[in-house]
Amino acid sequence: MEFKEVIGRRRSIRFFDPDKPVEREKIQVILETARLASSAVNAHWLRAIVVERDKFPKEKLDQLKTPVAALTLDLAPVHIYFFMDLGIVNKIKGSRLKELVDVGALAPSHGWSHKFVDDFVYPQILEPMTKNLQGYLVAAAADAGGAAQNALLAAFDEGLGACLNTPNPALASQVFGVPADWVSLWVMLVGYPSESWEAGGQRPRPPFEELYFDGEYGKPFHRDPAVVERLKAAKMIQAPAPLPGRRDEIRRLTEQYGLPE
Repeated sequence: MEFKEVIGRRRSIRFFDPDKPVEREKIQVILETARLASSAVNAHWLRAIVVERDKFPKEKLDQLKTPVAALTLDLAPVHIYFFMDLGIVNKIKGSRLKELVDVGALAPSHGWSHKFVDDFVYPQILEPMTKNLQGYLVAAAADAGGAAQNALLAAFDEGLGACLNTPNPALASQVFGVPADWVSLWVMLVGYPSESWEAGGQRPRPPFEELYFDGEYGKPFHRDPAVVERLKAAKMIQAPAPLPGRRDEIRRLTEQYGLPE
């Protein structure tokens, strides 16, 4: 698929084919895209634990269920639990910034060198940042979110469906026995969709000019109709929900899987 169409056809899928396994190579593709995401100071906070539902102990799976995700955990063949490693900055002490210096991504013309990292960036910026927990959490979570979004889009590009859910953070950390400085973020449920992304339609979003501003607050960034039409042609902007047939599809799926109506 083309990039814009991947963006356009992404939906939060909640009806998965529970009997169709996901190939491990597709899981690897999802993880590879997360690894290649942009990351401040090249820290890469995101960590993931992949659970194949049918290979995971049932008692642990039941522990991880929440009121809003119990059914989808049963339906989705693969669950990817995302965490962020808050200890990584003080473990690597700027070494990954030096790697960027070595490959020319951070150039001397911009003031970068190994000495600059050792004498200034790590001791005066990065280490103090980790002691301001509130600000540090925001920075790390923003970067982890970008990596998780890469992974989410990759699932759709591989012909899969996916949905991000919030697990119980204390239970997720306990069940997987992660280090104390890992923070639970999301579980991405992955599988082959039973529901049709076309029938679902694009989900509601706020108006464009309510979200984005031109140079100053209160001056909306003008939405050019010609650009909208170009994005429709590229299948990034699609027919909005609700579409005819969606309710019928839900009734069919609930009957197929014996779910409550």
